[in-house]
Amino acid sequence: MKLVNKHIVITGGTTGIGFQLAKHLLEAGNKVLVVDYSEQNINEALKKEPSLQALQADLSNPEERVELVGKLEEVFPEYDIFVNNAGIQRWINLQNADKDWSFYHQELAINFEAPMHLSMLTLNHLLTKKEAAIVNVSSGLVINPGAWVPLYTSGKTGLHGFTEALRLQLQDTAVDVFEIFPPAVNTELGGSTEHAYGVAVDEFIPAVLAQIEVDQFHVTYGTSKEQFNASKEVNQQTTQNTWEMFKENPTFLNA
Repeated sequence: MKLVNKHIVITGGTTGIGFQLAKHLLEAGNKVLVVDYSEQNINEALKKEPSLQALQADLSNPEERVELVGKLEEVFPEYDIFVNNAGIQRWINLQNADKDWSFYHQELAINFEAPMHLSMLTLNHLLTKKEAAIVNVSSGLVINPGAWVPLYTSGKTGLHGFTEALRLQLQDTAVDVFEIFPPAVNTELGGSTEHAYGVAVDEFIPAVLAQIEVDQFHVTYGTSKEQFNASKEVNQQTTQNTWEMFKENPTFLNA
């Protein structure tokens, strides 16, 4: 999977991991279209990288997902790689979970339902290509669950299961299926004060692309690589130890 002269769609591609992926892929000689719900984010991304193309869509809405794929056929019909990167992360104390279900469902809709739905919607198109790929961005929290972000963890765990099934179903086709397991990466996921830690995005992205180019279907880095290769017992202890760091955090307690 040489990432040159490809036509690549990246959801959530205007900020964070998605934007850095887009930037590096453009520099490597690909055409890239990003998707975001925010017109402001789109405009800022296009100012930074004028060669980007962009479409606006609220991926929590299934009707807008269908409309998005229809628009892609019109404005970016040669796409051969689809990256499901869009995501939101909320700290949620389940003992305080008194909001309307629509609030909680939005996180599941974006993190799980949208990539699953979009993979299904784009599959017939991708199957017509000589070389194509679906890239799903899950999380290291699939391996070591994050109790402070229970719906994020649940959605990404569901996405992992779907990705494994999809890869098996497509193993005799020209569509490869990759899953990226980011460790904690210093982005604005969950809000700038909640995720301003972890590895630098500029370290993470080149490592991700290098693994995809050698057909490493489980893409890991840093702590997620350690977690992926650790024993069940070690991961259980790591999960508990990490929870001890978060459970008295005032942000979590009041979430």
